[in-house]
Amino acid sequence: MTDSSSWVPEGVNTALPSAARVYDYLLGGGHNFSGDRALAEKLVTVVPARDMARLNRAFLRRAVLHLVDAGITQFLDLGSGIPTVGNVHEIAHSADPDIRVVYVDYEPVAVAHSELMLADEPNATILQADMRDPEKILNSPRVRDLLDLDRPLGLLMVGVVQFIPDADDPWALAASYRDAMAPGSYLALSAFTWDNAPAGMAGAVEVFKNSQDPIFPRARAEIMRMFDGFDLVEPGLVYTPQWRPERPEDVGDNAERSNLYAGVARKP
Repeated sequence: MTDSSSWVPEGVNTALPSAARVYDYLLGGGHNFSGDRALAEKLVTVVPARDMARLNRAFLRRAVLHLVDAGITQFLDLGSGIPTVGNVHEIAHSADPDIRVVYVDYEPVAVAHSELMLADEPNATILQADMRDPEKILNSPRVRDLLDLDRPLGLLMVGVVQFIPDADDPWALAASYRDAMAPGSYLALSAFTWDNAPAGMAGAVEVFKNSQDPIFPRARAEIMRMFDGFDLVEPGLVYTPQWRPERPEDVGDNAERSNLYAGVARKP
């Protein structure tokens, strides 16, 4: 797709790569620009970024279906990104078309394309907001109109907390959302880690310094803290392909290569 496409929202700096558009490219999407593609190609020289994106997307699918099986009928997807095949409402609606989904992202291209995709979808919507502002998000009329926060909720923070620096306290942020959720709600989260390939991830940090979304990978213990106040479901916090794989071969011989930890947990 060319950088002069008519779908570019006004004011978007197409020269500055964004994580949402890089992820879209790595997943084979078409809503990205030359700068995003160039950054993605640099990224694959230091980490197996295409595998990481694919395995993270597969985790999202399994997590959503697990929550649907657990009785969750509404989802809040923070940092939802650009709508490519396999979005949350598509996964959930394959099981129950009455499930309600609110997507949240601050990236203009992600929001613009979500609005187009969801124009005729009464049970899903997109809110343009920064996930670091839970009060704004949770009190938004768009959220309140579609979600009932007095009932169990599926909160999705899949592949996004690595964009939140320590200075913005992602642990307190997760706690803020947790405290606003009804008992019986779930959190599904995945995040970049240093643990498997510290040198490669350090290279990824350098690559993302040339984007609007620097990354902050974390050790397993730091990611585990984001589940404080929740009860992790089996198999706990593991690499993405290890979380309830549908087939043994889906895990492969080197699950650590995914470089993201993933977990799902219930609020008691």
